[in-house]
Amino acid sequence: MFELTEEHQAIVAMVAEFAAENIAPHAVQWDQEHHFPVDVLAQAGELGMGGIYVREDFGGSGMTRLDAALIFEELAKADPTISAYISIHNMVAWMVDRFGNDAQRAAWLPQLCTMETLASYCLTEPGVGSDAAALSTRAVRDGDEYVLNGTKQFISGAGASGLYVVMARTADTGSAGISAFLVPDGTPGLSFGALEKKMGWNAQPTRQVVFEDLRIPASNLLGEEGAGFSIAMKGLNGGRVNIGACSLGGGQAALDKSISYLKERSAFGAPLIGQQALLFQIAEMQAELESARTMVWRAADALESGSKDKVRLCAMAKLVATDAGFSAANTALQLHGGYGYLAEYGIEKIVRDLRVHQILEGSNEIMKLIIGRIAIDS
Repeated sequence: MFELTEEHQAIVAMVAEFAAENIAPHAVQWDQEHHFPVDVLAQAGELGMGGIYVREDFGGSGMTRLDAALIFEELAKADPTISAYISIHNMVAWMVDRFGNDAQRAAWLPQLCTMETLASYCLTEPGVGSDAAALSTRAVRDGDEYVLNGTKQFISGAGASGLYVVMARTADTGSAGISAFLVPDGTPGLSFGALEKKMGWNAQPTRQVVFEDLRIPASNLLGEEGAGFSIAMKGLNGGRVNIGACSLGGGQAALDKSISYLKERSAFGAPLIGQQALLFQIAEMQAELESARTMVWRAADALESGSKDKVRLCAMAKLVATDAGFSAANTALQLHGGYGYLAEYGIEKIVRDLRVHQILEGSNEIMKLIIGRIAIDS
């Protein structure tokens, strides 16, 4: 578990080469221009990154959760924003693969796995964040159709995606009254809010997704009616491991840049790398990232094997990895001094991008709540 196989090393090398050639050189420009590189996403899809842990019969790569964590970390070394979006897309593709029927899988997975069609996950609402079970978007059965009304908030890829997996209320029975639906782009009644102006993640669009008397066939129900909350939470278990891996990649990139900078920069007549106080900070960054990486790998393994402890471990992985990644990036900015504050060095972008990882896929406060509740109930 703690030593990568030759196959894992080959995967890492392939993704690293792709990211170094196609993502890293453009990351700062994409951030500044708010450019969503759908052409590069399609190239990633050609390499199997659109359905990493989707079964192979409809175009998935059939890989493991650990494979996915390794891939997202490598992508995030080049650009956490792009890696994070690909991780969300993979979460949606897995949900279709895991809970969809054969007709739904055949209709959507081939194009999702190539990233010819992009996907968005629609759970959060304007007045409903951490308390997801209180969502109010409603789906009412009308003959052979469902009619959806409501608004989703903070949706990555909104306006660019071809498929929206939407959690909506079909009964007033709390979390048991939530169902999941497949909503294709272009469906009458589907619209989007303005692009959100954000601290980071500028290379992917974030908008509200609005449903106004939107009609979809009843066959677009994903899984059983009332199973939507369970589907959403199972998707988020993997999403938490994935965003943890993205944080590791961004934090590792910040650490690597810091080591290079301290070796090159001199002050008071000697290279900065020789300053013991600065070496201590490098050591702390590395130790925190390596500890978090171990946690992410363990959670990925638990998720893959279906361990009864997977929910707790995924929450722990998300908590420690997103904290470690942001801490490393923030320390790196300090180590770079004024240069870290300049866009061209790429450090301030990593800080801005990684900050939101402590909020999304369940805030880190919610992760502590999950871990604490399991601890006292065990």
